[in-house]
Amino acid sequence: MFRTLLVSSAALASLAAPAALAQSEADIPTLNLSASASVQMAPEYAMLSSGVVSRAESAQQAVRENARVMNAVFAALRRAGVEAGDMQTAQLSVSPVYAENRTNNQVQRDIIGYEARNTVSAKVRDTNAVGQVIDAMVGAGANNINSVRFGAEDTEAAMNRARREAIASLLARADLFADAAGFELCGIRAMSENGYTPQPVYMERSFAMASDSVTPVAAGELTVTATVNASFCIAD
Repeated sequence: MFRTLLVSSAALASLAAPAALAQSEADIPTLNLSASASVQMAPEYAMLSSGVVSRAESAQQAVRENARVMNAVFAALRRAGVEAGDMQTAQLSVSPVYAENRTNNQVQRDIIGYEARNTVSAKVRDTNAVGQVIDAMVGAGANNINSVRFGAEDTEAAMNRARREAIASLLARADLFADAAGFELCGIRAMSENGYTPQPVYMERSFAMASDSVTPVAAGELTVTATVNASFCIAD
């Protein structure tokens, strides 16, 4: 019986210790701050989203016409230097086309044809050739240019630069708070990083065939952003 009581007392003490520690840590005054930094970098490739939209009286006719033109678009991409592994079908659909007839305040929808859509996502590794690739696709029959998105394969070096700048800004801000408020910092209790994504440059539906020149496309720069959070303990 005595041994059982000893064991129970030890167990209670072990359970109480973390609670007391948590309570003492919760009572420590802290300063919570966050800082962000952005770094610019040149894009390394462009992703083109484009394809063919075809309409016909029957679904079969729409699909056949779409396939004929889309095969020409794929061939144009290959001639423009885009590798087969850098092409991927992004959308393939067939849907009815409706016309609305209003009679006596009632709307009736009638099928007047069918529409076939085929969209390809193509990766252009030479950012200086994007305009030429667009022209080649349109010349082959592509009539639905959705977007151009610029990106980079390796953003880690730029991200590390952004992290260092964000941490330097965070520490400087902590010193400023301490100096302005008249307290001393005793260290960093915790530090974390928010999720990040390099922000690509988008160009949406902004292309038209130029009669005597290549379609102009500006690659611009990518923005890589890092956000760092920290909790500083304040000395008594």
